[in-house]
Amino acid sequence: MEECGLEEISLPLQPRSIPQTAVVMWFRRWKKGGLDQMLDVAVATLSQEFSRDLWKTVFEVSNAVLADMEKEKKKGKMKGFLQCEEVQELCREEVRAQEKAEEEGKNAVVMGEEAATMGEEKPKVVTLPKRHGKINYKIYGLDLSNPKWAEVADRIHESEKLDWPEEPKPISGKCKIVTEKILALKEEDDPSPLLAEWAELQKPGRIDWLTLLDKLKEQNTRLYPKVEEVLLSEKSFQANIRDYSKIIDAHAKQNRIEDAERIVEKMNENGIQPDALTTNILVHMYSKAGSLDRATEALESLRRLGFRPDREIYNSMIMVYVNAGQPKLAESLTREMEARDIKPTMEIYMTLLRSFSQHGDVGGAGRIATTMQFAGFQPNLESCTLLVETFGQVGDPDQARNNFDYLMRLGHKPDDRCTAGMIAAYEKKNMLDKALKLLLELEKDGFEPGLATDSVLVDWLGKLQLVDEVEQLLGRIAGQGEAPPLKIQVSLCDMYARAGFEKKALQALGVVEAKKEQLGMHDFERVVGGLIAGGFVQEARRVHGLMEAQGFASENLKVSLTASQAFSRKRPSK
Repeated sequence: MEECGLEEISLPLQPRSIPQTAVVMWFRRWKKGGLDQMLDVAVATLSQEFSRDLWKTVFEVSNAVLADMEKEKKKGKMKGFLQCEEVQELCREEVRAQEKAEEEGKNAVVMGEEAATMGEEKPKVVTLPKRHGKINYKIYGLDLSNPKWAEVADRIHESEKLDWPEEPKPISGKCKIVTEKILALKEEDDPSPLLAEWAELQKPGRIDWLTLLDKLKEQNTRLYPKVEEVLLSEKSFQANIRDYSKIIDAHAKQNRIEDAERIVEKMNENGIQPDALTTNILVHMYSKAGSLDRATEALESLRRLGFRPDREIYNSMIMVYVNAGQPKLAESLTREMEARDIKPTMEIYMTLLRSFSQHGDVGGAGRIATTMQFAGFQPNLESCTLLVETFGQVGDPDQARNNFDYLMRLGHKPDDRCTAGMIAAYEKKNMLDKALKLLLELEKDGFEPGLATDSVLVDWLGKLQLVDEVEQLLGRIAGQGEAPPLKIQVSLCDMYARAGFEKKALQALGVVEAKKEQLGMHDFERVVGGLIAGGFVQEARRVHGLMEAQGFASENLKVSLTASQAFSRKRPSK
């Protein structure tokens, strides 16, 4: 063990521990061949129970212990050297020599004074040599003798002047009267003349204007933004970019986009370019207003300034893209967020999933659902329902049923909306038997169809002209105390018109016409097509006029109306 630098090391060995001779051997190998060779020897000869990493840890700890022992040994030797008799004697001699030199210096001074009084020549006095160069001042490793620190001190002094401004000038005499008039102005008044008179009397600096604004903010809140905007052009106010951004933010919070843009133009006129903070405010403002082009332009300006969007900027832009019907662009922003280690929230993912579902984009909805699971968000009732509805829109009842069954395997019970989406998926392929079978299975588990499921069934059975079954469903809806929604009225108008039930068809048509602003393109086509098929040509022409008045156009309906007028037939009545 002496070759390793160890004097005495006792290893407490258990009956199955490593033999001490083996320990001596790998310590010697370590001393000669290094750590890698030692690890190979240890793993091969000492123990098969320890891994290579564990042996490495043992050796590193041993090396640290050896280093500490070596340091302590050196400290002991140094301590013994400093405390030895020879060193102490040298120190005593140095002290005696220093005392002797001081005594000789004092004697030389006395002799010089005596010589001066006797007119004799002054004896030479031996002094220390003069120091050359500048004294270095170091604090925590910084060389404060460098001339650059003088410049830093000057800049700090200037900044302190800005941070601690002077006191505002006292207001008295005529200026006090003008101040009271300014504070008493109404919102519709022009404050410019009074402000100019106040400036002429007071000769204000920035601190004086800020004091006036503070008083105005307390006593006349409505006039405050107007006065603040006027002061942007006042030279003595010394407006900076923060003054502009504060006004822009106030307008943005009140959705006054034109006013905010006017302040931005004034900034550019005065040679002040919007910074990251100002552009950030513009992004939020345009996003809230739903202005996709302006929000995108503001976002690109942020990036040109070198500013990285934060979570709030991303969320705002995602909502703008979603509201503009462009969920794919919104999805690209979520990927950008993930690349920057900004985790999108569950609400953002759900917003994208709803948008893809509304557009019937199965691929997009599937990507978002998969991304959510990788992000750690488990599927819930809402996400599975959206997938069921998406596959139902594209006419894929098998995939819709897979998601429906997966929902139940997760332990969720399908609600009325989810069941309605599954029934609508079966309707696309006219699988009435499977739809009825599913309803019977759900009813055995305690499910009761609600308005959403009944609406889908009314529409489906109405297309099949099953009038009696539809009216039974209408009775159940009325028994629940709920008024049939507009979608059911459209279905009833189409069904009764095709079946020749004039009174009921016109009754349903009256309800539909009363809510014409809520009708979409598909609803108009359904109503007009049903009226034409039932021989209600005049009513069909009137509804078609309402349809065109709302900006919807259909060449097929025009052709059908022309044909119905050319081959008019007497409509049946039942």
